[in-house]
Amino acid sequence: MNTSVRSTALEPPRGTPWYRQLTTTYGLVVLTAILFVIFAILRPNTFATLLNFQLLASSQSILLILALAVTIPMIAGKIDLSIGYGAGLWQVMALNLQLLGVDYRLSILLCLVGGALIGLLNALLVELAQVDAFIATLATGQVIFAITFWITGGRQITDSAGQRAAAFDKLAAWSAGPLPGTFVIALVLGLVIFVLLEYFPIGRYLYAIGANPRAAELTGVPRRKYVVGAMVSSGVMVAIAGVLIASRSNGVVQSNIGPEFLLPALTAAFLGSTTIRPGRMNALGTIIGVTIATIGISGLQQLIPGQFYLEPLFNGLTLVAAITIASVTSRRRVARAEATPPNKKPVAGDPSPATSVGTAVSPPPL
Repeated sequence: MNTSVRSTALEPPRGTPWYRQLTTTYGLVVLTAILFVIFAILRPNTFATLLNFQLLASSQSILLILALAVTIPMIAGKIDLSIGYGAGLWQVMALNLQLLGVDYRLSILLCLVGGALIGLLNALLVELAQVDAFIATLATGQVIFAITFWITGGRQITDSAGQRAAAFDKLAAWSAGPLPGTFVIALVLGLVIFVLLEYFPIGRYLYAIGANPRAAELTGVPRRKYVVGAMVSSGVMVAIAGVLIASRSNGVVQSNIGPEFLLPALTAAFLGSTTIRPGRMNALGTIIGVTIATIGISGLQQLIPGQFYLEPLFNGLTLVAAITIASVTSRRRVARAEATPPNKKPVAGDPSPATSVGTAVSPPPL
């Protein structure tokens, strides 16, 4: 069985000049560098400083974990809209369980197991009940949000008596040199996911399922098994994010924390599909997507201080732009392939239909 999967939806045609290939494959990386230089020149005393880097790395590490969590099922052609609500639930549970006398290590474990169960529930709704992933995960997200409000009564939970373990706070308080601990955790998770997706069969199977589920099944890929695994993995990562939110909250958790992460996470994932591995979701691309969003928002907020609309405006416009670029370029690629004469001789090195699954992959529908 051939398991090679390659999406060429956004990749430049063979014979394209190197500079065009560079802009197509690494254009987002170049844009990130350009934005950094511009903001560093305009605000050298506040933007281009180690302190600002540490603050941004620490504050955006949760977003990075959630963006990676949403990327995994999107690779398999599914979308999980419950991630923000899940993070909100698990940050409440991680602290509340300790206030009920549960050891912090067991509290963390229970949160991770709970995250896996929510991922499994989403997978069962999508795979067994055949409910559209958009509807299923949106519904479970609302149920999770209701559970969070039921637990908290709609109020914040405060550890005023200092019942939580000191070691729990240290989960988010440590650092590796200048790097905040939460950023290191997020980066390690991203690199692990990248390696698994790029160099192990699980990655090839997920990409095959996302490109063409029926074709993947015909080649022997157990589609249902890998979709369930992707959703469960996403749920566990959401729980990790929730635990880290609680760890850095200094004993105060809010019942409405979480949903605001959904749009930025989706934005980063879709941006990531336009770089490094154009035409498909990928972990490194997601990391770059979070990076450019962080640099853009931070730079604009320093240039135009006090304007709280900048972040949602930036995320909304960027999400529309990312999806538009992916969709338009994918359609152009398909049109170019259909316009190719059937008797044209294949170029050496081009993937043939027998060895490539899904030559044009559009983002999962929102």
